[in-house]
Amino acid sequence: MATDNKVLKTVLNELVETLKDGERGYSEALTDVKDQDLKEVFKKYALQRDGYLTELESAMHNLNMHPEEAKESKVDSVVGTAHRAWINIKSVVTGNDRHAILAECERGEDYAKKAYETASKAEGIPSEIKAIIDKQAQGIKEAHDTIRGLRDSSK
Repeated sequence: MATDNKVLKTVLNELVETLKDGERGYSEALTDVKDQDLKEVFKKYALQRDGYLTELESAMHNLNMHPEEAKESKVDSVVGTAHRAWINIKSVVTGNDRHAILAECERGEDYAKKAYETASKAEGIPSEIKAIIDKQAQGIKEAHDTIRGLRDSSK
């Protein structure tokens, strides 16, 4: 059971960090981007990630788990990569190249999608958490597809 708990913590901490990075990335992008339609899309997804984070952390607390507990090295590497993807958004946004901004956002969304796919396949996830992960994964996929569509139409 201890191993299952450790795996569960690792998976959930990865999602928490991924959501934090996405929220920060979209918040930064929305302050710097000039296109009003992108501001609205980025605000929507920053709020989505914040809401998902609150929902996930609440579910973790209900299981007496805390997101700030030690992270596993795998989490650090995957989350670190996702974080770097969102950090790049700042430099791209300052150039105000719509296509480049959306490409960076899509890169961040790719990492979020992957984190949710991994979490969804993890063994031993309690059903109440699994339901949250699956619901959020759908929202992440929709966000990814929206961003990809905007990127493709900006060529």
